[in-house]
Amino acid sequence: VQLQASGGGLVQAGGSLRLSCAASGRTFSTYELGWFRQAPRKEREFVARITRSGTTTYYANSVKGRFTISRDSANNTVYLQMNSLKPEDTAVYYCAAARLGSGSLPSVYDHWGQGTLVTVSS
Repeated sequence: VQLQASGGGLVQAGGSLRLSCAASGRTFSTYELGWFRQAPRKEREFVARITRSGTTTYYANSVKGRFTISRDSANNTVYLQMNSLKPEDTAVYYCAAARLGSGSLPSVYDHWGQGTLVTVSS
């Protein structure tokens, strides 16, 4: 599966953005999907993930209550709705897909999008 992320940009603190990640291929529903981010001089970190069925979601504590992950199997797309953005949310955001595994570690994910930059100004 190939992933193409979009939707990043510059937003003021307190604002919102919605990231999208379009996936190619006909086996979209068999992948667990996740969002990760990497800020300058920091390691890539888990943000959110959604199970293959779409019924269960998990979030990093830092974004819980502000971000929402969802998937649209009809359109092979996963979304990350980000509300109440903070300057510390500034990072390159990556979508990822796991064919077999499950979890919040980057090593679980086999396929990665190219990243989209989110900048939150104070």
